[in-house]
Amino acid sequence: MNIATLLRRAAADHPSSTAVALDDAETSYAELAERAARFAGHLHGRGTAVGDRIGFFLPNHPDYLAGLIGTWQAGAVAVPLNALFPDAALRHAITDSGAELLVLPESEVERVRGLAPGVELLTLGPAFDAAITGAQPAPGVTPRLDGDDALVMYTSGSTGVPKGVRQTHRNTWAQVEGVIDLYRLTADDHVLNCMPLFHVGGLQLASLPVLARGGRITFMPRWDALVWLDLAQRLRPTYGGLISTMMIDVGNRTVDAPVVLDSFRICMFGGSRTPTAAIDRLRDGTGIEGTEIYGQTEQSGLVVSYAPGEERRPGSMGRPLEQVVQTRLVSPATGSDVTGPGEVGELWVRGDAVTPGYRNLPELTAQRWSGGWFRTGDLVSRDDDGYLYYTDRIDDMIVSGGENVFPQMVEEHLAAHPDLAEVAVIGTAHERWVEQVTAVVVPNRAGITADEIAAWCATHPDLRGIARPRRIEVVEELPRTGSGKLDRPTLRERFR
Repeated sequence: MNIATLLRRAAADHPSSTAVALDDAETSYAELAERAARFAGHLHGRGTAVGDRIGFFLPNHPDYLAGLIGTWQAGAVAVPLNALFPDAALRHAITDSGAELLVLPESEVERVRGLAPGVELLTLGPAFDAAITGAQPAPGVTPRLDGDDALVMYTSGSTGVPKGVRQTHRNTWAQVEGVIDLYRLTADDHVLNCMPLFHVGGLQLASLPVLARGGRITFMPRWDALVWLDLAQRLRPTYGGLISTMMIDVGNRTVDAPVVLDSFRICMFGGSRTPTAAIDRLRDGTGIEGTEIYGQTEQSGLVVSYAPGEERRPGSMGRPLEQVVQTRLVSPATGSDVTGPGEVGELWVRGDAVTPGYRNLPELTAQRWSGGWFRTGDLVSRDDDGYLYYTDRIDDMIVSGGENVFPQMVEEHLAAHPDLAEVAVIGTAHERWVEQVTAVVVPNRAGITADEIAAWCATHPDLRGIARPRRIEVVEELPRTGSGKLDRPTLRERFR
């Protein structure tokens, strides 16, 4: 079924309710459905065919949602493009997707024309308004089947050229249903969405489930911890999410000036492994007991988390959403299933939310699938009750003196240092150990030195032996991908 049908149904059930707000402007469900239908009519009028790709290169905005829904209503495929992509990545994503129309801000027109001169551009604002005002609303929804593509979402490209992840109508709606069911979302929920719509966290996890239930979305077009704190106190949202970097920002802002944010039923955090110290800092500064999440673009978003009220187990991501995916842990060395509690294996998944493959990359698709299972590349362990514990990415593991060291385990302990705001651990070359554990740290006070940090590590029982950082680099900030995740390849290149 075309997911536009289900979103239009929510609009019919809640026509006068506010669907989405930005600053002081509010858009009702009836208005959102009307703008989406007119955008679908505009696409029909310009000759867009079923399966054509329509790109969106935008910050969070109500017409971003109207454009996505209208694209689906017209039977086309939406391509949300990372607004933080550099030129090479953006050029590749536009070309690889085959997008023939791109919606973007006026400020990006000159840049995009230079990167993709053959693509038709439609600017947000007066031009977009004129395009939909002059179009007749599409009378219905173009039929699409569960296995037809709804989205192509491009990964941030931290490991190379961005990959286009195909997400079908069934992938997307299974994810939406899974989130609604797990977090018990209703029309009374209000999401403060600071996560971008060009990622699964902002679209399939934060926006579409609330929209499907008739709730309210408040958008932040760009991240600012002080703005988020202000909105959270004034608007009292019940639902929201922070990638790990955002969570650290909020914790650092409130550590010496606590606020009370008691309206959230669910405030998710994730995007990368978050040190316990950062989780504690958020709780101490805001009162928020964060809900850990795990997912990937290839899994259409969330696949592991906690239900409301479920007690968080230290270090655990939670349990799999069994109605969305099935999971297994496989030993990278033997290829056999890992069954013992605490044993580490690669997480393999299959199910309704899992992509059928990458766009234009048949060889990579074949490499990442085995017997119908998608190989996530993430090393995970499981306890006797089915809770999963993230260890590391397979390709991030450090082999020092023949021993395996998981960077994020070292980061977990080093992040407890009271004078450090952020920590990243990588492997760098060593003449004897081949690789050495290298800590790159961002201090939260002036004057902190590598020698002081090394002396602190020497007293920490979990930062000795093979886990001891043999090299420590103090920097002002860590490199991030477009989604806010730590950019380890850039970090390795800088300190190789």
